[in-house]
Amino acid sequence: KTQVKDTVRSIYRLSVRKEEEAIILSITGSGFLYNMVRIIAGTLIEVGRGAIPPEHMPAILLGRDRSLAGPTAPPQGLTLMNIDYITDNIHGR
Repeated sequence: KTQVKDTVRSIYRLSVRKEEEAIILSITGSGFLYNMVRIIAGTLIEVGRGAIPPEHMPAILLGRDRSLAGPTAPPQGLTLMNIDYITDNIHGR
């Protein structure tokens, strides 16, 4: 679980695309909380299945209410592809 006091994170960009047999979910943000990307992925899976209307996504992301989102996606099949740091934001460096 998250031990940080400030749990607000900003998502700057989120895209979904299909490449052959894979679905590529790309998220750029100020940082991510424990399971945050898996929760977003699970919610988008529910959107794709028709269980959650796509127009509900902004309210889910802004609502800060976990019960509005879909299930946490399992870790199998999810791959962290890249991490970029803005060096001005790294504490102690």
